[in-house]
Amino acid sequence: MSEIVSAALLLFLILDPLGNIPVFLSLLRNLPPERQRIVLARELLIALAVLMLFLWGGKYALEVMHLRQESVSIAGGIVLFLIGIRMIFPPPEGLMGEIPDGEPFIVPMAIPLVAGPSGMAAVMLMGSDDPGRLLDWSLALLLAWAVTAAILFSAPLLYRLLGRRALTAIERLMGMLLVAISVQMFLDGLATYLGGASP
Repeated sequence: MSEIVSAALLLFLILDPLGNIPVFLSLLRNLPPERQRIVLARELLIALAVLMLFLWGGKYALEVMHLRQESVSIAGGIVLFLIGIRMIFPPPEGLMGEIPDGEPFIVPMAIPLVAGPSGMAAVMLMGSDDPGRLLDWSLALLLAWAVTAAILFSAPLLYRLLGRRALTAIERLMGMLLVAISVQMFLDGLATYLGGASP
C-alpha cells in the first residue's frame, strides 16, 4: 500500500494541479460557469484516458521501439528535471509556453498541462518496470487524478483564498520535490544500466 501512495504522490506532483490553476482559470475565463465545469471534466477525462493508455501499453511500446527500461528511466528523469526547473523558475510565457485562445479541446489542458510528457514517461516506466502490478499503478494514477480533479474544480475558490503569490510559492516547493525525484530516477536508471553493462 505504501508503494501505491508513493506512486500516487509522485504522479500528483507531476500533474501539478496547483501550478495549473492560473492557466486553467485564464483558459476558461470567457466561458459561462456551467460550460467551464463541462470543459474541465471533459479535459480531465481525456487526460486520464491518455495516461491509462501509456500505463497499460507502455511495455509493448518499449518492445516495439526496442528501448530498454533504463533509457526510459533516464529520459523520464531528465524530462521531470526540466519540468521541475520550469516550476521553480517559470518563464514569462508560463510553464508550457503560449496558450491559444478560444475553448480548449485536448490541447493544451488535457495535453500537455495534465497529461504531459513527464506524466506519460512516469506511468510508462511504472508499467514496464513491474507489469505484474498494473492494477496497483492504475489505482495510484486514479488517486492522483482524483485529487488533481478536486483541486482544479475548486480552482476559483482556492485562487481567492490563497492568492497568486501563495500558489506560486507552493508550485515552486513542488518543483523542488520534483527535481529531487527526477535526480533519483536518473541515478536509478544509470545504476541499472551500468550494473547490466558491467561483466
